[in-house]
Amino acid sequence: MAANKGAVTMQIGEVAERTQLSLRTIRHYDQVGLAPPSARSDGGFRLYTESDVERLHHIRRITPLGFSLEETAELLTVIEHGSTNETITEFLEQARTAREKLARKVRQADELIATLEQRLAD
Repeated sequence: MAANKGAVTMQIGEVAERTQLSLRTIRHYDQVGLAPPSARSDGGFRLYTESDVERLHHIRRITPLGFSLEETAELLTVIEHGSTNETITEFLEQARTAREKLARKVRQADELIATLEQRLAD
C-alpha cells in the first residue's frame, strides 16, 4: 500500500523516538499484527500516522500488565472502538490485578534498595 497523499506520516525512526520503543519492537508489533503501519512508501518503508503512534502508546501501557497477544489485540479494539460493559469490566479487573502485582514488585524492590543503602551507611 502506498502512502496516502496529504496524510501526515512519519517513518519508523521518528515513531521509535516518540514512543520510546525500539525499532525492533515496532517491527515486531507490525509482524504480529498489533500495530501495522498505515502505509508504506514507494520504496517499501513503513509510514505511520498519529493514530498508529497512539496505538503504540496503548500497547506500551498494556504490555507490562502481562496480557497475551490475543488479549492485547482485543483490548486495543475495546480502547479504540468500545465494547460491552461486561468485556470492559473484565479487562478492568484483569488490569487492576496486574497493577497490584506490579506494585508489590516495586515495594519489594524498594525494600531491597533500602537494605542495600543501609549496608552502605553502616
